[in-house]
Amino acid sequence: MTDRTPLVGREAELDRLDAVLDGPGGPPGVVDLTGAAGIGKSRLLTEVCGRAEERGLTVLRGRATEYERHIPFRVFGDAFADLDPELLRGLGAPGAAWAASAGAEAGAGAGAGVSAVDRFAAHRATARLLTALGGRTGAGLLIALDDLHWADPASLELLDHLVRHPLRAPVVIVVARRDRQTAPSLAAALTRGVDTGAVLRLDLGPLTERACVEQLAPGLPPDRAARLYAASEGNPLYFLTLLQGQGQGRSGPALPPGGLGALLLDELTPLSAAQRRTAEAVAVLGDQATPPLLLALTEPASASGSERLDADLGVLARRDLIRPRPGGVWSLRHPVLRAAVYEDTGPGRRAALHRRAAAALAAAGAPATVRAHHVERALTGWEPEAAAVLLEAAEQSETTAPASCAHWLEVVLRVLPDTPGHAARRRDLMLKRARALSVCGELRASRDLLHEVIAGLPADDGSGVRAAAVTLCASMERHLGQYRASVALLRRALSRRPAPAPADAVALGLELGSSAPHALPFPAVRAEVLRTLELARALGNEPAAAGALAVSALGEAYEGNTAAARELADRAAACVDALTDRDLADQCEPLARLGWAEFYLERYEDAERHADRGLAIARRGGPLHLLPHLLMCKAIVHTHACRLPSALDLVDEAESIARGIGSDELLGLVLANKAQVLIAARPPGDVSALAAAEEAVAAAGARTSWWTSLVWCVMSYAALHGGDPVRARSAMLRAGGADLAGLQPSMRPLFLEALVTAAVTTGDLAGAQEWAALAGRDAERLGLPVQRAAALRCAGQVLAGSGRPAAAAERFARAAEEAGRSGAVLWEAQSLLIGASLTAEAGDPATASAMWRRGRRLAESGGSLLLTGLADLLLPPPPPPRVPGLTPREHEIATLVAEGLTTPAIAARLYLSPRTVDTHLSHIFRKTGVTTRSALAALTARHLP
Repeated sequence: MTDRTPLVGREAELDRLDAVLDGPGGPPGVVDLTGAAGIGKSRLLTEVCGRAEERGLTVLRGRATEYERHIPFRVFGDAFADLDPELLRGLGAPGAAWAASAGAEAGAGAGAGVSAVDRFAAHRATARLLTALGGRTGAGLLIALDDLHWADPASLELLDHLVRHPLRAPVVIVVARRDRQTAPSLAAALTRGVDTGAVLRLDLGPLTERACVEQLAPGLPPDRAARLYAASEGNPLYFLTLLQGQGQGRSGPALPPGGLGALLLDELTPLSAAQRRTAEAVAVLGDQATPPLLLALTEPASASGSERLDADLGVLARRDLIRPRPGGVWSLRHPVLRAAVYEDTGPGRRAALHRRAAAALAAAGAPATVRAHHVERALTGWEPEAAAVLLEAAEQSETTAPASCAHWLEVVLRVLPDTPGHAARRRDLMLKRARALSVCGELRASRDLLHEVIAGLPADDGSGVRAAAVTLCASMERHLGQYRASVALLRRALSRRPAPAPADAVALGLELGSSAPHALPFPAVRAEVLRTLELARALGNEPAAAGALAVSALGEAYEGNTAAARELADRAAACVDALTDRDLADQCEPLARLGWAEFYLERYEDAERHADRGLAIARRGGPLHLLPHLLMCKAIVHTHACRLPSALDLVDEAESIARGIGSDELLGLVLANKAQVLIAARPPGDVSALAAAEEAVAAAGARTSWWTSLVWCVMSYAALHGGDPVRARSAMLRAGGADLAGLQPSMRPLFLEALVTAAVTTGDLAGAQEWAALAGRDAERLGLPVQRAAALRCAGQVLAGSGRPAAAAERFARAAEEAGRSGAVLWEAQSLLIGASLTAEAGDPATASAMWRRGRRLAESGGSLLLTGLADLLLPPPPPPRVPGLTPREHEIATLVAEGLTTPAIAARLYLSPRTVDTHLSHIFRKTGVTTRSALAALTARHLP
């Protein structure tokens, strides 16, 4: 049972927390406690843990620490450290991975890193582990994570994953943090969770004067209590510290010149020198402050030394300076006290303590990722042995925690002598750090470091470092939207004399083929990409050949050269499918390009298959900035296929990554894709799509590129659905120019539909007819069903605007057939619903009703609130014919049985339990007299039109 002193105040917060604990496994799955230092977050967290234990929940508690921010997965490792390793191994691979990472043998501490898996696999493995732990008992699991504002980047990534993918198990995660010191990425992730209902946020404000005085200092004279409360501003830590300061002879409530820290340090004044040294050792070790390590830092390893240490720890505990924690660890009473003691320790002594800690951990067999923290803080200059530990830690965390890898490489570079003898090593470490920065999404920092590497290379460098640095630098420039800079850098490198080695020329040529189409029409670089393909084939470099084919397929597909794009996509797919994931590990970007090419060619299944494979490879350690492209590819496929809930999940994940990368161009593209999904997913009149599109336009700025054009096209659609056809027309003309040549050729009929709709809405039938004719010509040239469907809807709108509903309805019916042939369910449903309204207007109610029902069913099953709302606005649903004697719900279930759905599928469709569905079925069988599902299906079919 958690040891708890009485809690002061917080009754309202506890009521809400009790409600969460009484129903673990449902939303919200995460509770976010925020507030200033000392406001009572940790105390409330302790109370929550105690109440969870009383309810029978398994409780795991971890804490991030101020001076250990680069140890990967530290806070989660700390939480899992108390679990039995045998239990973890019994739960499968995820548990075994965490058992290896969290092993605290000989005081090694938790969270050593998960070297056996990449960081994204660790996220999924942890989710499976928590699900398994939550299912071990009926009550569930509580994970309490304290001081999360100090958590390492790997832990923050993991928490972001758990917020975005709520666990389907009785698991509650409660985090406590200082809002002002929280990393923007974590704050954004938790705020999005609040918006979706996955996170409950509780902001802890000051305590009332009554709570402070009556519960923290009962019997205090009223005037003195009022002065103390006013000085503390209702912060319980400040109130108690001021109260204790007065107890030590201070005359008034004001803080001393040194502030709260000085007042806290006063508590150390009565200590002996040995006791003070022990307190300093606890501050230095943090969560590693076990007796064996404390002894190594403060006393000789002897029986008498252990006795003296025990006595000193007893004195510190009685004075409430230190408190015991699980696992035999001691900690200072509060993080603020730890910071005060740590910073007050002399720099020389502090470095010596860290050096002893590193040596003791090495002797105990601790991994380099744990020792590196102490090695770094002990560094006073260039020390080859210390650098070796830091480089080992960087290597161990390269795939699991690239931000930590980049940090430790930076530490080594900081102390590495800047002399000719170390020049080659410095260059190699800078290049390695730039790669780590690129992987974790620090594109600007990576780009700037690479420019420094390139500038420092000798003119006659033939090591291949220049080509590697230029290729990566150009990729960073491209993903930051600096396409012309990327192209210039690459062409300069390719034209150097002596010429780059063939393998280097392939890498440079591939990047040129990727960057140039954003700044130039693809035909301008077609020949260069072909040369790269031929060179890759000559070298037997099949991954590079696949990359060149994917670049070509995407370029031709974008330009609307359908026949050439299909042939290249076939070759690229055959090449990629023949390669192993290991072959593609360093260049999974071809899968993104191929997926987008296949999307433009309306090969949706192939596009999703290649996007899924790219996601799997990228999540195992690929660069973070590639994930949004793969996620968006899959999301846009799901959008066209009318699978909108999953599309929203995908774009939300892409957005969370894009916001942390710092590329306005990428953020604009992600938000534009999100707006597309929101248009279809939200009901008529909802403004969220327009808001996302407006932010996308702001992020894109005044640039001109194919991505920027796409952003403005989406802005046009968002404005149209927002009820502003004039703005929609203006945005589309901004995207394509007066002659519309800037619109993506392979998607132009679909984009022209927005212009036609805007023109018909504003009464400009001549303009609508001109644009509809252009859409028809483009669609005929492309030969793609979705684009032909768009052109048919354009023609249908012109006919409807001219007062010819029957002819218009015929175009929409054909458009539905075209869209259905390609699997574009969203466009099929839209065509059916608008066509139903026109068919009814033309005097054919039976056909209209059939079209309406099919269109609405497709929209509803795909989660399109726009189209279901549109359906009810266009043609109110006629009362459906029912099997006599059945209730509406029973008839609904009978209809789904007639469609061939199983009980679990019906339950999922109607958000019922399978048991409830079976109960309804028993009533249906009794009322109808049939005894089998097939007989019920036949009976129901006879009553359907």
